[in-house]
Amino acid sequence: MQVSDSIEMRAAGARTVDDLAEVLRALRHRHARHRSNGKVSYRGLAVRTGWSHTAIAEYLTGRTLPPPERLDTLVGLLGATPAEQGALATARDRIDELRRPGRPPIRPDAARPGTSVPRQLPAAPAYFVGRVAELAALTRLVDQPSGDAIMTPRQRPLAAVDLAGRVGEPATLNGRAKAVGTVAISAIGGTAGVGKTALAVYWAHRVADRFPDGQLYMDLRGFGPDGQVVAPAEAVRRFLDALDVPPEKIPADVDARAALYRSMLAGRRMLVVVDNARDSAQVRPLLPATAGCLVVVTSRNQLTGLVAADGAQLVDLDLLSVGEARELLARRLGTDRVAAEPAAVAEIIARCARLPIALALVAARAAARPRVALQVLADELADARQRWLTLTGDDPHTDMRAVFSWSYQALTRPAARLFRLLGLHSGPDITTPAAGSLTGLAPDDVRPLLAELTTASLLAEHRPGRYILHDLLYGYATHLAETVDTDQQRHAATGRILDHYLNTASVADRLLAPTRDQLQLAPPRAGVTPEQVGDPAQALEWFTAEHRVLLATVDLAAATGFDTHTCQLAWFLHVFLYRRGHWQDLLAAAQTAIAAAQRLADPTILIRTRRRLAGAYTRLGRLDDAYNELRQALDLATGTGDQAQQAHTHHSLATLWERRAQPAQALHHARQALQLYQTADHQTGQADALNSVGWYYTQLGEHQQALTYCQQALTLFEQFGDQFGQAGTWDSIGHAHHHLGQHVQALTCYQKALTLFQDLGDRYNEATILTHFGDTHHATGNSHAAYEAWQQALTILDDLDHPNAAQVRAKLVRDEGVRPASP
Repeated sequence: MQVSDSIEMRAAGARTVDDLAEVLRALRHRHARHRSNGKVSYRGLAVRTGWSHTAIAEYLTGRTLPPPERLDTLVGLLGATPAEQGALATARDRIDELRRPGRPPIRPDAARPGTSVPRQLPAAPAYFVGRVAELAALTRLVDQPSGDAIMTPRQRPLAAVDLAGRVGEPATLNGRAKAVGTVAISAIGGTAGVGKTALAVYWAHRVADRFPDGQLYMDLRGFGPDGQVVAPAEAVRRFLDALDVPPEKIPADVDARAALYRSMLAGRRMLVVVDNARDSAQVRPLLPATAGCLVVVTSRNQLTGLVAADGAQLVDLDLLSVGEARELLARRLGTDRVAAEPAAVAEIIARCARLPIALALVAARAAARPRVALQVLADELADARQRWLTLTGDDPHTDMRAVFSWSYQALTRPAARLFRLLGLHSGPDITTPAAGSLTGLAPDDVRPLLAELTTASLLAEHRPGRYILHDLLYGYATHLAETVDTDQQRHAATGRILDHYLNTASVADRLLAPTRDQLQLAPPRAGVTPEQVGDPAQALEWFTAEHRVLLATVDLAAATGFDTHTCQLAWFLHVFLYRRGHWQDLLAAAQTAIAAAQRLADPTILIRTRRRLAGAYTRLGRLDDAYNELRQALDLATGTGDQAQQAHTHHSLATLWERRAQPAQALHHARQALQLYQTADHQTGQADALNSVGWYYTQLGEHQQALTYCQQALTLFEQFGDQFGQAGTWDSIGHAHHHLGQHVQALTCYQKALTLFQDLGDRYNEATILTHFGDTHHATGNSHAAYEAWQQALTILDDLDHPNAAQVRAKLVRDEGVRPASP
């Protein structure tokens, strides 16, 4: 067993002050073995800390439990690793908790059996100094009575590497929890780079065991380079996802989502960390309404609205003190090196404005040049000609770019190139394989470069295998790419990353919809390594993980002149977005693609793209816009003589006329599509059209005729192995049986359709089938079953913000009197 493992394990098992003291002594002995004189005396520790010799002895012999800030300082001096520091801090808090009279211990397994427990906190910062007052304020927040735990989330992004000072700030937060009858809220404010997030995360880890029902974390992106602030509705949605609320149970309205979120937290002891907020309005829907919860918010703005309306306590995070800044440098570079050049250190601290992020980057630069005097770094800071040439004006970003440039210059050439090229990526984050394609390297070759950037604090692994650039660093990397790399190099890198996502999306889309028309792609550029997606489940997982990246990549392709990539990426996103009900995303991608298709002036691409845009308009209830697009698409297809494209467009027109409640017109276009598919010998199209013809016959009351067409369609779909087609056809057959009075057969068909759509992740059609379930139950007199099915359908449709929700809501209002009693 490694010594480090032993310290952590012993800390984890510590239950008394004597136990903790024994671990501290073991840490002291280990540290002494690495010193030249082999000694770490009480007197020496007293000199370095400024504490009395007696206090040191009491801490190490178990006579006194060290206060939190003193324990942090002591274990840091004794050479504890970040993991050991965290384990010892947790042990100290646990012992303090156990010693309180009349207070039962908090059990880490206190969550209700069968529930998940969210653990979303990023990893604790590795370096933390000072901030005594703020830590004290934070710590006062959690002095609250114990309660039964219910539930906890488990998403765990990784954290900032360094946190300087901040010993006082968390203590300030801790005191707020004494207000037992209210939700405790603390808002940490301060300038960019001052360490607000690091303070919040560091302190949250210190008190995490006092919130056995879980810890939630959210970056609201209130301040970022792209201006894409997380909307309140989306923020609440992500917390509901972390709390394992089924998607179909999540309403569309932000107020309704917030109400559901508050009800999920009712009676629970949870810690909520809301990071990088723009204003109070963005935060307010994320506030619980139950005693025992604690919320910590960080923002560059002072959130006075939370203070006035919600009783929040402000923690104004100032710059590090000179002493704290010096301590941070000493921890990173060693006390001897810092002590040897006091004037240079003072100048570095002043030039870095005592900002923790700037000091950490300078320390990384100095650590990479152990034989270079610190005065050289101080001179570089003082000489504007050696700073990044584009630092301008009084923009707060400009104070950081010089620091970024030093860290960049210390990189190896391959890592420096990767850093620059990351500025071309659309974000918000990137995987290892994607970074490999961006640079033209194999994943195994790019991993060491990602590690080098992470070590140099120029990149953060915010989730396992997913990397993100700080907003200032992203802008800096983009500027470097634009000034260091040639147009040809940037164009090649952009082409590679687009090829990466395009070729991976092509495979994933084929797995989700194996029978739909496939696009012919050009071979990927040399150096591109698409990600491996082996089955439909993996395809859905990949699309879900890359959802935001892919939408941003469509925009990137359009902005950089890759119009073919723009149209193809939008095409491959269609099935995923459609089945998940992301109609607005579907519309945005289609609108971007239509502009690119018009520039390409390729009739087939333009026809296909207009149909996709029309599909988004149709789902959003913009039927006139949809009709205009489809008429243009049909005119183009007719003009080119492309029978398959004409058939596809007639099929889309059939759906449009159905939405307009004109089934005769819908049947006309479906029959037109079937005839064209047959002429073109388009087998999968024929199956789709047969089912559509059957469906529209049911709408017209000709149910036996409908069954004839639908059975033909089902036979073809089963031959193709097309689950989506089978599901839709079972729905049509069920509908016909229902209206023939054959309700048992109808329910059987609907169940088959429902299972298939759920397996496919198609939420809109899942809601449709549930609506039909309700209709059939209602026809048999089973009003309770009908109400439950309609309610489930309405929940999904509201979440999708689909206009069909009004129809289902009307059914529920009509049968309100038979609503099932609450259990």
